[in-house]
Amino acid sequence: MNTHASVVIVGGGVMGTSIAYHLARAGVRDVVLVERDELASGSTSKAAGGVRAQFSDELNIQLGARSLQAFARFGLELGHDIGLHRVGYLFLLSTPEEVAGFEASVRLQNSLGVPSRMIDPAEAQRLSPLITTDGLLAAAFSPDDGHCTPEAVVHGYAAAARAYGARILRHNDVTGIELHGDRITAVTTPLGRITTETVICAAGPWSRAIGAMVGVDLPVVPLRRQVAVTEPVTGLPPQLPMTIDFTTSLYFHSEGPGLLLGMSDPDERPGFATDTHDRWIPRLAAAMERRAPALLDLRRTGGWAGLYEVTPDHNALIGEATSVSRFLYATGFSGHGFLQGPAVGEVVRDLYLGRVPFVDVSPLSAGRFAADAPRPEANRV
Repeated sequence: MNTHASVVIVGGGVMGTSIAYHLARAGVRDVVLVERDELASGSTSKAAGGVRAQFSDELNIQLGARSLQAFARFGLELGHDIGLHRVGYLFLLSTPEEVAGFEASVRLQNSLGVPSRMIDPAEAQRLSPLITTDGLLAAAFSPDDGHCTPEAVVHGYAAAARAYGARILRHNDVTGIELHGDRITAVTTPLGRITTETVICAAGPWSRAIGAMVGVDLPVVPLRRQVAVTEPVTGLPPQLPMTIDFTTSLYFHSEGPGLLLGMSDPDERPGFATDTHDRWIPRLAAAMERRAPALLDLRRTGGWAGLYEVTPDHNALIGEATSVSRFLYATGFSGHGFLQGPAVGEVVRDLYLGRVPFVDVSPLSAGRFAADAPRPEANRV
């Protein structure tokens, strides 16, 4: 294979396929996406599927809200059912500091059109009956949030991108990026060379290695996160929200007749391991006993492990490198990449075309760390 592309996108998850779709739909010819495995085989397929705009960072609120609109239109515009359930996100808050932080976030969200609100423990329990209100001070809820099926989103974007003329090369790894001076000239793969002047890195946890090929530091670290699925649960309310105990990070939402649940593991160390283990179970059980003891009686019937792509401030890297022409990137989303995929696809399209995006993402440039200007996101799970 020796071919030419106007732009080569590295990574076939939600970010890469969304970018490919938005570029091809905008009339960009010769868009080529390169994926080392199957589409959605990396972090996207392991995501819990939550979609929300309840963030503390103004940019994340705007990216989340814009993506929620796109998810709502997805079936009509792209012809794919993504299993969207707009049941809301419910954050359970147990300390005065958490309450104060979320009160500030809700004010900011409301100013940007997000219908989130603070609620009392009794209303939180009515929304999510599996929880206990012992020690609960308040909660934050937005009815616009919810969850959907990550793989369906990826395959919907991929099919639409192909229909607009994009090429998707699966089972083809990027082994190098050729430069002439400070200009990209080609991407090398086991199947051959692709001449191009533009590379867009959407490689998730593997992005640091792609950036290093052109001398761009993308400070992304892979971190394993595990998810469990339970047996069917009788009496689950059909509108059970995505429920998060913010103190422990325990979360759960409906998954078919059962529940999907997970939480962070502070003992996890960075690395590319995606095998499952039971070391996190005692901490998970303790979190359940504290906030949702009914979950302790449920039998686990499955689960998996995937990779978060974590940056030092737990916020995304979106932008274009200044040291080499042209290298763009959308990575490091630290657990909220899937839910921002539609909006980021629009943003990267506009950056490539020289348009002004609907939101200024310059504060998310990878250069912010060298400039000592981190952009921390507080409302992370």
